[in-house]
Amino acid sequence: MALFEVRNLTFTYPGQDRPALRDLNFSVEEGEFLVVCGKSGCGKSTLLRHFKTAMSPYGVREGQLLFDGRELDSVSVREQGARIGYVLQSPDNQLVTDKVWHELAFGLENLGYETGTIRLRVAEMASFFGIQTWFMKNVEDLSGGQKQLLNLAAVMAMQPDLLVLDEPTSQLDPLAAGDFLATLRKINAELGTTIILIEHRLEEVLSYADRVMVMENGGILALAPPRKLADLIRDNDMFQAMPVPMRIFEALDGRGDCPVTVREGREWLKEQIPDVPVYREGEVADAEKNMESVEASAGKKTRKKFLFGKKKENSEGSAAGGETVLEAKDVWFRYEKDLPDVVRDLNFTVKKGELFCLLGGNGTGKTTTMNLIGRIRKPYRGKILLKGKEIDKYPESELYGSLLGILPQNPQCLFVKDTVEQDLREMTGKHTDEAFLNDIIDKTEIRHLLSSHPYDLSGGEQQRAALAKVLLLNPEIILMDEPTKGMDGFYKQKLAGILKSLTAEGRTILMVSHDIEFCAEFGDTCALFFYGSIVTSKPAEEFFAGNSFYTTVANRIARKWYPDAVTAKDVIERCRNK
Repeated sequence: MALFEVRNLTFTYPGQDRPALRDLNFSVEEGEFLVVCGKSGCGKSTLLRHFKTAMSPYGVREGQLLFDGRELDSVSVREQGARIGYVLQSPDNQLVTDKVWHELAFGLENLGYETGTIRLRVAEMASFFGIQTWFMKNVEDLSGGQKQLLNLAAVMAMQPDLLVLDEPTSQLDPLAAGDFLATLRKINAELGTTIILIEHRLEEVLSYADRVMVMENGGILALAPPRKLADLIRDNDMFQAMPVPMRIFEALDGRGDCPVTVREGREWLKEQIPDVPVYREGEVADAEKNMESVEASAGKKTRKKFLFGKKKENSEGSAAGGETVLEAKDVWFRYEKDLPDVVRDLNFTVKKGELFCLLGGNGTGKTTTMNLIGRIRKPYRGKILLKGKEIDKYPESELYGSLLGILPQNPQCLFVKDTVEQDLREMTGKHTDEAFLNDIIDKTEIRHLLSSHPYDLSGGEQQRAALAKVLLLNPEIILMDEPTKGMDGFYKQKLAGILKSLTAEGRTILMVSHDIEFCAEFGDTCALFFYGSIVTSKPAEEFFAGNSFYTTVANRIARKWYPDAVTAKDVIERCRNK
């Protein structure tokens, strides 16, 4: 018998004509690891909220939800609390106590367990999740990765049969996200916990999944094991969101089960290019010879990227050598006098028309730096200059608007009205330029969301609506903190088109991001933030080539033969021209 069964589920939000979920039928077996993906707004989060009565959205529902053979509504709140665990996208929205140890015990206390059992469960979870070293810390002092791990541990302390997670890695850096997903795999494999996970980072998690459900317009587009998925969605936009090995396999006309992991992708690629020499460190001559043969066979110059220390050619629209519009000089900052510095001797420049990507782990100071540039915080030493003028010299009316636009990490911070349209018009004032407003609405593809309340939108839809508000200011410089958070691969491509059109107009974008694949494909310059400062800054392709962890899946797959290939497109191009 299935642990959870969905029968003919249809759901419509109040005031909406189109159902958010349409006639869904599927079951989840005990011990299964099910990954749910799809475009922003396709109904993923709405579906998962139905898996627990306390989380169910308000609206009109038809169909049945069965948990362990019983109607979900007939299962008591206490039993649901104990047997169905739920982890939200933002850890701060779920943490309710001040201390780590108390957070671990909180759910058990609410369920009425006696003290001895609570102590045992808390100790067990702290050991299993490696929390012992920060067991007595204040919750507010934890990094984003630690907070999300604490959320998971607190839920698992109740020993649930079903664990439901809604994009739990969206605010984590790549290393923390990898650790978190590996922990989920361990929970599924060692404890037998059934897992249902919404995730946009599919590169790693698909190898853990028993099945993948791809949703579209509130329905099920495909439901299959990961290695069978390519045949079902190859002609759909969602294929762009699939892991790099799968996209390379499909583009090169692969047959049979498609590779999902880096190892599988490398082994498959090796069979496709048996005559291409393996590059080893120091063997520049062989690599150069290999590159020359690629270019000769292509009949044109294909080297767009650097090769072993050679500077890449300037691409169309490159900001190299352009006017400096943003500069940090010897910047230091700490939150309190007696606390350690968060930003340390920071120096960097951003050119006009550049998409500058700032990467690094959680807690290294990236968002603090954005707040310093946005004048939300003030450094105690050093200077920040916009267009050659110290930021403190600008009056607010000049700084915020046509000069500087800020898209924060939490887009909900920007919403103040009851509908998206009202929020947009609030930015334009009484004298609305309807043509400009409609252009921004079409660029961000939110016209169908205008009558919706901003808080009813999915994470990706909120990002696009918030971006539209910022763009209505028509700023020269745009600061963006995790703009791809909650976005599927299809809309990431759309966002990239918007950003590239802005930089082509001469606008400058500074973006903090954990999305390595996005930065590698679309960034002009990438910089690594570590311990409060930038340790390296290079053109995107050069930045990602050769790293072990801060690099792309494509580079990990193909680096033995094509060390300068950093995107799936690069690998496909090299293989076709071999």
